[in-house]
Amino acid sequence: MSNFQEDHAQISDVVIRYATGIDQRDWELLRTCWTPDVQADYGSFGQFTGADALTEVMARTHENMGPTFHRISNIAIRIDGDRATVRSYVHGVLLVTPDDPANWVDVIGSYEDIFIRTTEGWRISRRVARTARTLTASTTPPAAQLVPE
Repeated sequence: MSNFQEDHAQISDVVIRYATGIDQRDWELLRTCWTPDVQADYGSFGQFTGADALTEVMARTHENMGPTFHRISNIAIRIDGDRATVRSYVHGVLLVTPDDPANWVDVIGSYEDIFIRTTEGWRISRRVARTARTLTASTTPPAAQLVPE
């Protein structure tokens, strides 16, 4: 039997690892957030299947940007055995062009995740990202900036 507080701490760690992996461009760290067969729906950004594909698209999207700042908060966790539903808020500020602080995107929204307990620990097996607001100071629409080529 698992420890409730330990499970909550481990799940919260995965959510923070996600933000840290992207912001630090640590793609191996980001990869540890997903089950191998993860299903992710990022709305207009796209739908992705598999940990490798999802990690790769995040790497391609962020590799030429300046600094990015993903803040995750209000992590609400409900555990049922080896499965958990997790909802969190996200606020991302992305400097789209390195050394150009006037070219940015500011996004707020939420993640609705399904976590599965694996032999490696808790991992996200399903994610639905919901965007509530996007602001930009650039001349290119945010969706066009973030869609990988």
